Amino acid sequence: MSRNSNRIFFCELSESDQDCRLDVFLCHRAIGLSRSRIQSLIKEGQAKVNGRPSKPSQRLKAGDQILLTIPPPKKLILAPDDVPFDVLYEDDSLIVLSKPAGVVVHPAPGHSTRTLVHGLLKHCKDLSGIGGALRPGIVHRLDKNTSGLMVAAKNDPAHASLSGQFKAGSVKKEYHALVHGHLDGEEGEIALPIARHPVRRKEMAVVSGGKTALSLWRKVMEFQSGFSFLSVTLKTGRTHQIRVHLSHIGHPVAGDPVYGFRRDQRKRPATGQADLLPAFTRQMLHASRLGFIHPVTQSYVEFESPLPTDMNDALEQLKWLDMQ
Repeated sequence: MSRNSNRIFFCELSESDQDCRLDVFLCHRAIGLSRSRIQSLIKEGQAKVNGRPSKPSQRLKAGDQILLTIPPPKKLILAPDDVPFDVLYEDDSLIVLSKPAGVVVHPAPGHSTRTLVHGLLKHCKDLSGIGGALRPGIVHRLDKNTSGLMVAAKNDPAHASLSGQFKAGSVKKEYHALVHGHLDGEEGEIALPIARHPVRRKEMAVVSGGKTALSLWRKVMEFQSGFSFLSVTLKTGRTHQIRVHLSHIGHPVAGDPVYGFRRDQRKRPATGQADLLPAFTRQMLHASRLGFIHPVTQSYVEFESPLPTDMNDALEQLKWLDMQ
């Protein structure tokens, strides 16, 4: 089928799917689309039940006839651009890369050029339609000033598979963070709900009634100057989860301008060596390990990204201070 042709899915509902939501029913069919993509198509009027446009939440009855039209990708409106990132793995379905700090993942207000999406468009010559447009399939994100591993999909089936794995919490996501203070014990968990901050709406916070969020931490190294180096594994994927969780328990990520110590990012220590501490220019957070089931081979794959230069330099400087 030509990339410029509509794809058509048609079926008649059986007794076993009685009372199922339309979006859930279509998501369970083997049509290679994520639920968010299916919901968008329904809202655009591309899904008809018994010949009539419907809503994602419509409950279906046995005998209902469902017609879904999947239009071809929209023409690209983003211009490819040279944006730095390191490619760790690439095939026809996906690309695994390490994003440097300072690069925004996708276009947003205030960031219309030189995002990771622009760089992927420049690098990848075989992109197919994802989410209704000819663009790389971003299935998860890293904050602008967080470095490390990401995976992007190249086609709808890969996008649906990876999105489903992230939503199910089955993707392995390990980070390394340099934080203020010394944590009690060698490891622990932070199970605190996260939601939009009730006053500062651009920020997230630990909020009663928020979405479940679980972070597991393990102490890798501790410094006399008042810092700890942690490995943090995410079991959920809330916005700013690590930064919010660690800040809430009194150990914000070093250099974090939003959830950290705003007046003095280095927080003057009792050692009198404040002037010798690293000058953090961004949050010291790096996505170091990423593991998932490959959408095509169905085998588990795992990738690792070494610490970037600025984090390595900060650790070396703190080690040197400990020896003085």
